[in-house]
Amino acid sequence: YLLGEEEEEEDEEEETVNSTEVKMSQIVMPCHSNHRQELSVGQLLKWIDCTACLSAERHAGYPCVTASMDDIHFGRTIRVGQVVNIKAKVNRAFNSSMEVGIVVSCEDLFSDRRWRVCRAYATFVTQRTKTGNKVLLKPITAHTQQEQVEYSVAAERRRMRMIHDDIIKDLLSATSFQQCSLAVDNAVAAERTKVESVELVLPPHANHQVNTFGGQIMAWMVNVATIAASRLCQAMPTLRTIDMFTFRGPSQVGDRILLRAIVNNAFKNSMEVGVRAEAYAGEGPNRHINSAFMTFEVLDECGTPRTLPRIRPEPLEGRRRYEEAIARKKIRLDRKYIISCKQTEVPRSVPCDPRNQVYLSYNNVSALKTLAARNNWLLSSEKDKVHLYTLEQKSTLCFRVEAEVDVPAHRAFCLLAELRNRTNWDKHYKDCELIRRIGDDDFLYRVVAPSRGGILQDFILLASRRKPCCKGDPYIIALRSVSLPTHPPTEEYNRGEVMCAGFTILETGNNMSLISYYNQASPEVLPYISTDIAGLSSSFYHTFCSCSQYLVKNREEPFTSVKCRV
Repeated sequence: YLLGEEEEEEDEEEETVNSTEVKMSQIVMPCHSNHRQELSVGQLLKWIDCTACLSAERHAGYPCVTASMDDIHFGRTIRVGQVVNIKAKVNRAFNSSMEVGIVVSCEDLFSDRRWRVCRAYATFVTQRTKTGNKVLLKPITAHTQQEQVEYSVAAERRRMRMIHDDIIKDLLSATSFQQCSLAVDNAVAAERTKVESVELVLPPHANHQVNTFGGQIMAWMVNVATIAASRLCQAMPTLRTIDMFTFRGPSQVGDRILLRAIVNNAFKNSMEVGVRAEAYAGEGPNRHINSAFMTFEVLDECGTPRTLPRIRPEPLEGRRRYEEAIARKKIRLDRKYIISCKQTEVPRSVPCDPRNQVYLSYNNVSALKTLAARNNWLLSSEKDKVHLYTLEQKSTLCFRVEAEVDVPAHRAFCLLAELRNRTNWDKHYKDCELIRRIGDDDFLYRVVAPSRGGILQDFILLASRRKPCCKGDPYIIALRSVSLPTHPPTEEYNRGEVMCAGFTILETGNNMSLISYYNQASPEVLPYISTDIAGLSSSFYHTFCSCSQYLVKNREEPFTSVKCRV
């Protein structure tokens, strides 16, 4: 979901000792390109899938197959004669599946320049053993800060994949998507863009397990999608984005792969093409093995996207695909706006509505996990085993307060997850009200802070709660500001913003918990903490002590204010 943004120079990366890392370098030859001497995206997908599979198998020690591929955004094209460098390594292994992170960069041998092309995340699963049992994967050990971040956030990306289809359904239920006008003059009939093609799976198309190579299927799908897009615009389109897709089942040598593509919708400067792949053998029934949605642009001589003709969808199913394309475009915009940008580059109080709430939650949790994984925290003070750490970044000051508390981690999570109870121990929370529950693990609150300069301050916070994905993971309570039309700023309160804050709670043994509180301080928060960080106050210490006492006091007591599902 973290789309690869174009970079003029590739980021400097830490040297790793990750045993799963696989590198592939390929020089782009004319046989890999289209008529414009640019690398075919289908060929690039083959190389990506092959490199990622080798990484997965290096970790598993067993044959692996591609289960899914997250969204891929192609920032720029690659030309004949340039070198494609692909690096893949396993970010995290779950029980029988693993996430592989892929970074694609381009190298110009004649100018000695390098740049990032895209970033991708693929999920691989192991084949069953000869006895039919699943292979249980060994855990990944993160060696560098970047690997720790990827390891931690992989759990949140996995959660996003599991609810991806539900996001589309929820978005389509919004009335705004049911009122789109289809009466457009000079619109092109969608039937004109239909493409149907059959491919015979031969041994060169198969992997070492005699199944059709996933990268080959993706390449065939890109081919028919490109033809469909060309029929609408009567020009050679450029593929910009492939939405997340899942392989529904395998196919083998001797199967026929039936590929169908059609333009679902055309917007001002882009179009979405839907592709469906089915496999059959002889007279057997067709098996749906994959579907994908691809976004194309048509560039003029200056590289600027051209205006495209509108599309007139087919009745019934065409109308459904037309509306779903609008929903997917909304999701792509949300992802690019909320997820792909760095935390300091987006407005802190992003509007929260049902259509972008999932991505706000993802950003909320991943930002806290990324902050917690930083390894350059400096110890500012220590008193009675309460530690205060600081981290100075380019434009922000972050702090971390932590201590070990004699309370089981799951109990501390239950007690701290309900923000309304924070008024019992935190003097910075004068009042807290639950605005609404927006999911099983996400809630909206309005918090009122004590007066500074005679005016009370309030915050609208999204609280995202996560239980451990597996042993060794902490409990997460992530907080960030959002804006709500139902709760606009008022003259009575000075509206503040929280960039990134929250708790991590880690079980340390003997029913003890290491509780850490993080805050990426914004200008609105700095007045409350500057004297502590400068060593002129001990309010952090007293607040954390108050928190510990509150947790210990309620360690065994029945607690009904928050529904705890552990």
